[in-house]
Amino acid sequence: MFSGETGGASELTKSGDPAGATVALTKETFEETVSSNEMVFVDLWASWCGPCRMFGPVFESASERHDDIVFAKVDTEAEFELAGALGIMSIPTLMVFRDGILLYSQAGALPAPALEQLIAKVRELDMDDIRRQIDQRTTPVS
Repeated sequence: MFSGETGGASELTKSGDPAGATVALTKETFEETVSSNEMVFVDLWASWCGPCRMFGPVFESASERHDDIVFAKVDTEAEFELAGALGIMSIPTLMVFRDGILLYSQAGALPAPALEQLIAKVRELDMDDIRRQIDQRTTPVS
């Protein structure tokens, strides 16, 4: 999706982030972070956004409970190029990737129980089946 620097993405895994449970993503680190971690939940936000400020603590709390998932944040003001490339039209937007595949992208602040349900559903997915479905949609019919 983005060319350029990809160095430092290993520092974005939760084990490499001693400062907190969430990590900040940039256009330089987004692609590698998504492709090199099994599950990545991305909160796209801005400091002036009221619903973003409401969702922030919910997202942070979930990140503390699920240490096997990378919870990342993209400040859309600082990373407007990345937000534009991702097609972000409203914030907050939550994007969920598993095995590098975008599974969910929805604007709006989720309440904690809904975020927990989403996490459970993403965990339950059969990714081999998801890949087969993607292949069937992208394979031309002869």
